[in-house]
Amino acid sequence: MKIYLRLLRESVLMAIHALVVNKLRTILSLLGVTIGIFAIIAVFTAVDGLENKIRSSVNELGSNVVFIEKWPWEFGKDFPWWKYWVRPTANYKEMELLKQRSALGESFAFSATANDVTVKSGKNSVESATVNMVSHDYEELYTINLSNGRYFTETESAAGTPVAIIGSSVATTLLPNVDPIGKSITLKGRKFTVIGVFVAEGESMLGDSKDKSVMVPVNYARRFLDIRSDQLEPRIMVKGKPGISNAQLMDEIKGNLRSIRRLRPAEEDNFALNETKLISNQLNSLFAMLTKAGWIIGSFSILVGGFGIANIMFVSVKERTTIIGIQKSLGAKNFFILFQFLSESVFLCVLGGLIGLLLVYLGTLAGKYAGLNLPLSAGNIVLGLSVSVIVGVISGLVPAYQASRLDPVEAIRSNT
Repeated sequence: MKIYLRLLRESVLMAIHALVVNKLRTILSLLGVTIGIFAIIAVFTAVDGLENKIRSSVNELGSNVVFIEKWPWEFGKDFPWWKYWVRPTANYKEMELLKQRSALGESFAFSATANDVTVKSGKNSVESATVNMVSHDYEELYTINLSNGRYFTETESAAGTPVAIIGSSVATTLLPNVDPIGKSITLKGRKFTVIGVFVAEGESMLGDSKDKSVMVPVNYARRFLDIRSDQLEPRIMVKGKPGISNAQLMDEIKGNLRSIRRLRPAEEDNFALNETKLISNQLNSLFAMLTKAGWIIGSFSILVGGFGIANIMFVSVKERTTIIGIQKSLGAKNFFILFQFLSESVFLCVLGGLIGLLLVYLGTLAGKYAGLNLPLSAGNIVLGLSVSVIVGVISGLVPAYQASRLDPVEAIRSNT
């Protein structure tokens, strides 16, 4: 074991000596490996950060919630949009009927969303705000995180009281330096009393951040807005009882809703039952494609870097032919010579890989200052080092083998 460790130490020292003596040649050769590892791990890190953020936003929708809408979430090559276009939208009355007939559903809620709404308070205004109109049980399907105030009472929701919960950005813009609770805001020409403020969330990858939103009872909003309008994206949300799968719940909803809409047995469904699994499946395909792209981008640089390392090793063998002959004449086995050059090749590639990983890490630090969370995971670090080792072994195998097969007498006679 000591012999192997000593041999490894000597190989590393020789590699370092080669770096110092032939700086330009080594830098140019390492550049390919560095760029390759940087390209692969940078893409994977960006994909991981993007995936984590998107999946976090998707998970907020609830994995055990079924969404009843006009349009399906699955899109394909032959998407029959003309068929979905003429479908009726989900409505509040259907939610109430489903709630009465369901044996598997635990919570039922209705929501509609108005985008690009101007919200005012005095001289201050917020442009392009989102107004979410929800039924009372909405809080049973989603976690409502408030930094101040409270959610609607059941009486306020049923009676359609003009009260509102506002996002953190809306609160700081409309009502700066004051407690917003109890203050009035105006939207669509109607006044609302603020009863709560959402916790600041930051940007969401799905565009559903509550920072620039206002939530109001749907029973009040329906007095001045057509909540059946396609533009308001009406939807019914159903959460199953504990132990009830989405498949069971969807079967029951399908039967009940077909009955409510009085569809004949031969007629197709005129509604879509969506779940977050549909988004997850599409995300899996998207991120798999991005991962392949990362490998393709990085593999070209890795290939160039591998040839560069192999070239260094061939030159190194040529320059040290006499030394190899002396080592073999003193009893060095072929395996020792092979291991010596192979470990040198691996060391050079790992060095290039470490530089590439360092560049990725510096990029993640720069991303934090730009508000991007792109952590360099341990898995990607291990992947980068593993690829470096594999490239080092492949690049150095042929030169190392040639060195190990040299005849000691002919090697010593060499003038190089």
